[in-house]
Amino acid sequence: MSMNNQGRPSAPVETDAVALRETFTGNKALAMEEPLIFEVGRNDVCGVDLEEPADVPFALGGHARKEALDLPALTEPEAMRHYVRLSSKNYAIDAGLYPLGSCTMKHNPRLNEKMARLPGFADVHPLQPLSTVPGAIDLIAELGHWLVTMTGMSAVAMSPKAGAHGELCGMMAIKAAHKAAGRDPKIVLVPESAHGTNPATAALLGYKVVAVAARADGTVDPSEVVARIGEHEGDIAGIMLTNPNTCGLFERDIIAIAEAIHAANGYFYCDGANFNAIVGKARPGDLGVDAMHINLHKTFSTQHGGGGPGAGPVVLSERLAPFAPLPFLRKDGDTTTWVENESELKDGEKPFGRMTAFHGQMGMYVRALAYMKSHGADGLRQASEDAVLNANYVRVGLQDLMSLPFGERWCMHEVLFDDSFLKDTGVTTLDFAKAMIDEGYHPMTMYFPLVVHGAMLIEPTESESRSSLDLFVATMRDLVMSAKKGETDRFAGAPFHAPRARLDETRAARKPILKWERPDPREVEPQAAAE
Repeated sequence: MSMNNQGRPSAPVETDAVALRETFTGNKALAMEEPLIFEVGRNDVCGVDLEEPADVPFALGGHARKEALDLPALTEPEAMRHYVRLSSKNYAIDAGLYPLGSCTMKHNPRLNEKMARLPGFADVHPLQPLSTVPGAIDLIAELGHWLVTMTGMSAVAMSPKAGAHGELCGMMAIKAAHKAAGRDPKIVLVPESAHGTNPATAALLGYKVVAVAARADGTVDPSEVVARIGEHEGDIAGIMLTNPNTCGLFERDIIAIAEAIHAANGYFYCDGANFNAIVGKARPGDLGVDAMHINLHKTFSTQHGGGGPGAGPVVLSERLAPFAPLPFLRKDGDTTTWVENESELKDGEKPFGRMTAFHGQMGMYVRALAYMKSHGADGLRQASEDAVLNANYVRVGLQDLMSLPFGERWCMHEVLFDDSFLKDTGVTTLDFAKAMIDEGYHPMTMYFPLVVHGAMLIEPTESESRSSLDLFVATMRDLVMSAKKGETDRFAGAPFHAPRARLDETRAARKPILKWERPDPREVEPQAAAE
């Protein structure tokens, strides 16, 4: 594979005779070659007409810039075309099925976007007086009410801006609760199948993480939890467990696990990333959960942090509700009060502090509430059922060719395969995933969870139709059979039809090129210079 003078791979060589025909522009119909913006623009012109500034005293002294800014200048049409052409190279849920397990790439209904762009919501500023935004406050309160209702919890902290931020919030509430009770435990239990942010969050707060192994069926055995508690008696702050877990399986012994943790004076933090599989079917509060973050983008169709900050509200049990961070909303009958400062607290309210200056994710709140209201209780329940149905449809369609690490049992919203079906084919998990790109699919999540070798985690979500799933399953079956037939040329070096060939990811990580350097004209090949 040839490299250009910036170390980027050149376009892949196509094997089809027609595809080999070169074009004068380098474009192939609407598949356009687009250079870097620095290669397109000139730094000696400006895309707008600006008057020469008046003479003013120079205040920078010897710090004045001695050379012109090496920034590209383009006209407005040039800039627009540049970014539109780049955007056409992106894969998105609006372009096709996005099977990323654990990430829940579901359709974002445009109704939600319309609501979020209403001037009264879109134009809210964090520094506005509270008296000018009663509607926004009521919306946040209503969204919080439904989150509490759906989870069976007692309170909600709306300020966290993402899932990991929510994890931190919940664990800080747990730490504050222990401190208020005069305890200072040092251990947090984390199953081996947990999301990577779980042990990271616990460690960030100064806890020692003790792993809990999964049993042969991919779930956590409560006896293992009891054993770990016994090894660290009196020093258990809590457990961080995901349900459904990262293997796409429901933790059927979750109540027994919760009882064991509570008996040890610990708290149960549930990673709510997979809540979209059980909405309307099970309430975490009924299962013994004390704190759980909710990824609004995964469960209620907001974007992954799009439109500004994301949102990761945290629901809290009755035991943890007093420790919800500032600011929070207090409901007194029909009155909603925004509690901003410690001077406004009532007896029993013991916030652990403040996590963020503002509730800056108004657009996410609007989108999530619009999704809830447009679906209703029955629609939200059906969305969960359809997500589980679709994942099992994929599982059944592939289980005779691909390998299931935990047997042919029902999964939840995502199905996990391992790479043992590729044994002796000469094709790796990475090769297989890259070949999916040639077929027009974003690869599934690879090598996660770590408890399974060569993991391939597929989550179709409830957004996909049966015809969409049929084509995906047929494509996967074709790839598997091709690999088993020894057709390694289809996989080695794939993707062949993407705008760029396979990158040397190891080299890119070890020797990243972080800054564009204008090439020295003397180093340009004579033929290229003549052109």
